Amino acid sequence: MEACNTLRRAQVNKKLRICSIGAEGELGRRIRDMGLIPGAEVTVVGKAPLKDPVALRLRDFTLTLRNSEADHIVVEAAE
Repeated sequence: MEACNTLRRAQVNKKLRICSIGAEGELGRRIRDMGLIPGAEVTVVGKAPLKDPVALRLRDFTLTLRNSEADHIVVEAAE
């Protein structure tokens, strides 16, 4: 992943940095309340067999997001 892409399309076991959150209103607030803010580093640890939901590791906990939520989070590869 060279450029920014959505979290839904991210590969498993890749360390990523959040570029931006495209959700607004209640969904945007909920995503930010979970600690998903620009600059935060996350790792996609797995995807369900039908690719929904996406499991990610953030700090010291694992979080799952629906694809409809992951589409609003833009990430880039962490160096």
